Amino acid sequence: MPNMQQKKTPMPEQAPEVRCHNFAEVAEGYTEEMAKNEAQRCLNCKNKPCVSGCPVGVHIPDFIAHVANGEYEKAFQIIKLTNSLPAVCGRVCPQETQCESKCVRGLKGEPVGIGRLERFVSDWHMKHGTEESTKVPSNGHKVAIIGAGPSGLTCAGDLAAKGYQVTVFEALHVAGGVLMYGIPQFRLPKEIVQKEIDALKAKGVEVKTDMVIGKVLEIDELFDMGYEAVFIGTGAGLPNFMNIPGEALVGTYSANEFLTRVNLMKAYKPDYDTPAVPVHKVAVIGGGNVAMDAARTALRLGAEEVHVLYRRAEEQMPARREEVHHAKEEGVIFNFLTAPVRILGDDKGHVQEVECVKMQLGEPDASGRRRPVEIPGSNFKQSVDCVVVAIGNSPNPLIRSTTKGLEANHKGCVVVDEETMKTSREGVYAAGDAVSGAATVILAMGGGKAAANSIDAFIQGKNK
Repeated sequence: MPNMQQKKTPMPEQAPEVRCHNFAEVAEGYTEEMAKNEAQRCLNCKNKPCVSGCPVGVHIPDFIAHVANGEYEKAFQIIKLTNSLPAVCGRVCPQETQCESKCVRGLKGEPVGIGRLERFVSDWHMKHGTEESTKVPSNGHKVAIIGAGPSGLTCAGDLAAKGYQVTVFEALHVAGGVLMYGIPQFRLPKEIVQKEIDALKAKGVEVKTDMVIGKVLEIDELFDMGYEAVFIGTGAGLPNFMNIPGEALVGTYSANEFLTRVNLMKAYKPDYDTPAVPVHKVAVIGGGNVAMDAARTALRLGAEEVHVLYRRAEEQMPARREEVHHAKEEGVIFNFLTAPVRILGDDKGHVQEVECVKMQLGEPDASGRRRPVEIPGSNFKQSVDCVVVAIGNSPNPLIRSTTKGLEANHKGCVVVDEETMKTSREGVYAAGDAVSGAATVILAMGGGKAAANSIDAFIQGKNK
């Protein structure tokens, strides 16, 4: 009989007053008993609506049924049929707007905790799984992947499973993309990401780091080296700024720089070569998940006060509700309907204050959200010593500027056919944030999966 409890089985977490002072993972994961209890809430619907909400098509009721029976390895193998990075997705995928939003249990209560169960299964496999990865025999064809982020790793994994010789070219010194440099340790432990990458390597995927394509090599040169197709998964790593006075002051960071210093360069560890500059009062500008990550990271670096400045109302914030809830629990202060107009510094060029103006909501804009309108004469100043700008990112122009015939739109995103992920250059495919602009990990993975299928069809069709 199904478990008809209306709410999800709670997941243990570190207490807010404890976790805000460390970088250990906030959510501690299900025990076996909790996982079975939650899995038994699944009704195993005939039409499986949850699957339609998953960008990579995980067979959700099937894996959950195995969890309910205590068959965790079987559950993992089902997830891996379509998802190359399950331990990652179980932690950072916005299930509430995807698979869980389609769950019929959500009509009269809370949906099944699909993400929590995916995380449990993946973690169980990492601790207990014993099968050895075997390389698929080579089909004699080579594919180059540019970027070792979610879309690139997914495309690489799917192609390797089809027998392709896959080489991933990564600009940074470690693979993982935003999973490594962007998402904080307390949300996504880097050891978890590395294990996922190691599993792909064991299947034959080659990863070459410190390879800035567009500088070290160009796409035309990759074709000359024998690669029959190229996939662009370079993400959106170029930070946007507000273009207000004071953004060049010492103590003003893009969220990219701030989070990369902490996540990739371990700035929170004083014995590292690049320790963080002490911060006391921090203003984070923006309302998305990256802004939440930056604000919560600032607390863990020892900030006494962290404010999130967002120009719209709380209900319009794009950040996940869970992330906002955790930030509030930890002590982040939210200043809604507030927009910075300039950053002020002291005589040494260091951030000293941020001047803001209060906003009110006007008519809806193109996004359907009510447009924030400045309230004249409402300016005020706030004392800070650090400002983090987290208002979005754009694709880096390096590849499109060094590749002839590669079409991009006015935002700098590579233009593709939405079904095949094919670009305007024959044999070149793209997906993820390089195509969509900053979006979610799972959507990037879905694009990488679609591109892998298209690349396979292209190469096999060309060689018939």
